[in-house]
Amino acid sequence: MSLPQETKLFDFQVNGFGGVDFQSDSLTVEEMRHAVATLGEHRMTAIFFTLITDSVDALCRKLERIEKLRTSDETIAAAVRGYHLEGPWISTEAGYHGAHPKEHAIAPSLGDYRRLRDAAGGNLKLITLAPEVDGCEMIMEVARADGIRIGLGHTNASEEAIDEAIRAGATLATHVGNAVPLHLHRHDNIIQRLLARDELIACLIPDGIHLPPFALQNYFRAKSSGSVFFTTDCMSAAGAPPGTYTVGPHEMDVGADGIVHLPGDPRFAGSSLTLDKGVENIVEWLALDPVEAVALCSTVPAEHFGIEL
Repeated sequence: MSLPQETKLFDFQVNGFGGVDFQSDSLTVEEMRHAVATLGEHRMTAIFFTLITDSVDALCRKLERIEKLRTSDETIAAAVRGYHLEGPWISTEAGYHGAHPKEHAIAPSLGDYRRLRDAAGGNLKLITLAPEVDGCEMIMEVARADGIRIGLGHTNASEEAIDEAIRAGATLATHVGNAVPLHLHRHDNIIQRLLARDELIACLIPDGIHLPPFALQNYFRAKSSGSVFFTTDCMSAAGAPPGTYTVGPHEMDVGADGIVHLPGDPRFAGSSLTLDKGVENIVEWLALDPVEAVALCSTVPAEHFGIEL
């Protein structure tokens, strides 16, 4: 299917695009203009620029850099509507931190939160964290007061920890079904715990790789109407040809099949999905009306974050 030219898609988890790595310490205005232009080719007119787990100092530097570029260039500002911080307040338990560097996964402090919020120029819109990490409940309550949404991800939270997170203001479950160990208890596992919560919107990656189409169908059916958002969670290979790309200090190989993996490792380690292709996939795999599919990748999540498209 081909989306109309006027379609405006919104993706709240973009780690890079068009060959440009958003995790870079040396991001330039030319690179960001290229990324924005390539996003537009895929109808992705609004995004949250996403940074993954790193040291707080490094995250602050990166946020300050992109915020300077954003405020100095209207084209970049029109596309980058805010920031999604995925880590560093995530689980260090084996399998749950995923591809995030375990050495930088830490417990939060109010001082670190304020540094990151201020480095983002007040445009921090979403934080993904593990609520079972000591101190995260405080961060959720303060972030909610600052108008920042909270997603639960890279977590092995208990039922009790999820209860507390919802009371503290969490509204989302980040990339459900991913950042979990290969082997889990057949019933009592974090996927089931998160899917069961009507208070949490399940964020799903419809690339057929992070979730096979049959799993995507089951997860979608498990949630009530309006309780699923779709995202690409893509890295720099999205909107670019097969080749070698970076995610921070790591090089990733991307083949013609779109699978992102570390050199010599067949396991996937990222997404190269574009959201227009994501819309096409969910129309096919979930039998959704194209209008509804576009809404779940645009106006519905945008309204949750207070974004106008």
